[in-house]
Amino acid sequence: MRAVAPYWIDPADSDTNFPAVELALRVPDGLLAVGGNLSPQRLVTAYRHGIFPWYNEGQPILWWSPDPRSVLFLPRLKISRSLRKTLAKQPYTVSLNRAFREVVTACAGPRKDSTGTWITAAMLEAYCTLHQLGLAHSVECWRDNKLAGGLYGVAIGRVFFGESMFSAGTDASKVAFVHLVQALQRQGYALVDCQVHSDHLARLGAELIPRRDFIQLLDQHCDNPAQPLSLEKPIDQS
Repeated sequence: MRAVAPYWIDPADSDTNFPAVELALRVPDGLLAVGGNLSPQRLVTAYRHGIFPWYNEGQPILWWSPDPRSVLFLPRLKISRSLRKTLAKQPYTVSLNRAFREVVTACAGPRKDSTGTWITAAMLEAYCTLHQLGLAHSVECWRDNKLAGGLYGVAIGRVFFGESMFSAGTDASKVAFVHLVQALQRQGYALVDCQVHSDHLARLGAELIPRRDFIQLLDQHCDNPAQPLSLEKPIDQS
């Protein structure tokens, strides 16, 4: 008999396996499992199999694998005319991994359309641990030595799993995203996992693909190491 999702994972269980993503609920779309913990091993296993944590303070950890999946194939990055003008002006100094904790903290801050945050204190510490292990990365935009925007995510093989971004300045998160995508492309990556569809990411080139295709892409690219991330080369504005 087919088991009914979501599955309960004992937080004390050292087994990092997840149920098959095909067992995820349709409503809410992609909810696969509840519970577990945010250990580095469990997080890496989750991402490698197309699963990510997303929950609010006071809830147990919720694990998701939506269908379809939002992804950006790197050569399909879209740079609008207005964003191209911003890039040409170079209003920000862009860095990699200079202020990871600060970026995640800023991403957890209040948004115009929401009063809560899914980046809990436990999530912050879990991703800082992944950063210390060399698996999670941030891109920062600076103006007058102040953090104006940025993003962070997890890199496994040739896939970058985007987690969140923020802007405190015009186009700052978009500038960070463009720098990231073009650096990933230079260094042998295949795609960015954008997780859930949004108009903001769609305008940058993200598209929806069937989950089964996404899992095949993970199987193809996650076990093939890419070059270490670097922003050393200047950005291509063409």
